[in-house]
Amino acid sequence: MKLVRRAFAISTLAFTLASGIAIAQDHPDQDHHDNSHYVRHTDWKKGHRIQHDDWNRGEALADWKAHHLHQPPAGYEWRLIDGQYVCANNDGLIFQVTVAH
Repeated sequence: MKLVRRAFAISTLAFTLASGIAIAQDHPDQDHHDNSHYVRHTDWKKGHRIQHDDWNRGEALADWKAHHLHQPPAGYEWRLIDGQYVCANNDGLIFQVTVAH
């Protein structure tokens, strides 16, 4: 009986430790998005188009004055995306790109 209890206790302990280790590991398809770092997008220039996925990922800036930006032209808006301020319209046409400080 003592041997059965010991075997049960050891198997329970081993299962508990293995489960804890598996839970602590990152899953390969976990999202790790951080919009506070700078990512260089060389294709983001005036007159070019920004992809809708990038645009939708950005944070809309209603108070552009607080970020020391100029008023966007009619039909355009500012967004903070990957450490850059991007001014573009709904079609993704870029008017200006500035690195955020």
